[in-house]
Amino acid sequence: MFTKAERLISLRNLRPKKKDGFLKVISAFSFLGIMLGVAILIIVMSVMNGFKTDLTKKILGLNPHITINSNGYEISDNFIQKLKKNNQIIDISKVYSGEGIVVGNENAKGVIIKGVNYKDQKSLNFLNKDLTAGSLNRLQKKTAFIGVELAYNLDLEVGDKINLMSSAFIATPFGSIPKQETLIVGGIFNTGFFEFDQNLVFLNIEDALSIFDKLETDKNLELYLKDPLKADRIKKEIQKINLNFFIYTWTDLNKTFFSALKVERNVMFIILTLILIVAAFNIISGLTILIKNKTKEIAILKTLGLSNTSIKKSFFLTGFTIGFLATISGIVFGTIFAINIEKIRIILSNLFNFEIFPSDVYFLEKLPSEISLSSIVLITIFSLLITSLASYLPAMTISKMKTFRGLKYD
Repeated sequence: MFTKAERLISLRNLRPKKKDGFLKVISAFSFLGIMLGVAILIIVMSVMNGFKTDLTKKILGLNPHITINSNGYEISDNFIQKLKKNNQIIDISKVYSGEGIVVGNENAKGVIIKGVNYKDQKSLNFLNKDLTAGSLNRLQKKTAFIGVELAYNLDLEVGDKINLMSSAFIATPFGSIPKQETLIVGGIFNTGFFEFDQNLVFLNIEDALSIFDKLETDKNLELYLKDPLKADRIKKEIQKINLNFFIYTWTDLNKTFFSALKVERNVMFIILTLILIVAAFNIISGLTILIKNKTKEIAILKTLGLSNTSIKKSFFLTGFTIGFLATISGIVFGTIFAINIEKIRIILSNLFNFEIFPSDVYFLEKLPSEISLSSIVLITIFSLLITSLASYLPAMTISKMKTFRGLKYD
């Protein structure tokens, strides 16, 4: 593609003389600008990808893939049998949940109370994995499992007593009061998802029905699928079986969140791409000055028989080489930074005594990062395209130069 003469001219342009020191500065800024632009794009995209992946795993680990609310109608055994015929559904659990207040050590906190069947291992899979104190065998009557943040806020440990008040009311001679029961903390879990760890309380399903004053027929169903990404399609199939029930998926519960995350990711990509465009202007200005300073040399090369095309290609190669090397350096730097971003976060947090990634804001305990090959390829293509365009525009001005003008005063 490039002849030996074109490569030689490009190499000489990349090593300007002492009198062209200003060109060295422009070239250095061009290189650093593109390198940092590529690196920052890779780091930000990796964090956004990791953030989405980690949250998806947390949500899928803590939530059922599909929930069927009875909506006042009884969920019959016949309906459950029809669900079991769907080969995508791998587990069906009966649960009940509602809002309540937990009181312990003279402190109170609003929570979501969820009743589960302690024999159903699928619905309790995350508890098995994330339990930090207590035993899952204790999830029987009159026991509760709480998150580590809730335990910290209420100063609770395994074996402590708590009072649970539900949204159900009972009539007394003094008027209606919330129904409440005393339970023992049977275990403490740590999911790493701040909102779950401070707002969820798990009970045996019989205790949950009792505290909400509900019947067996009021139980809801939670479905787990082979492929959670097919939840919306399975939801439509279930709705055809019975239209009376209220059915929603894990994506329905988090649709707004994931849509906002996608928009933010795209906007960040567009904004950070501007860094590359700004750096590309340095290439344009640098090559323009270089061509202006090399007017005499270009005229001599034309006199010696080198074509306009070859000269343009040599100057194009000069700018492209800067952009290419900067892009490769940015990929290496950005990838290494993204891999070690959690270690870097800890060092910076300790150094400046400032919490860079507060878990109560971002719902995760550590800064996530997931390097995507497709993102790196896309960023590389964008960088090289911008660099190519920035190198091409100044090189085109060479064709307008007249040989006699370059040699007129020599």
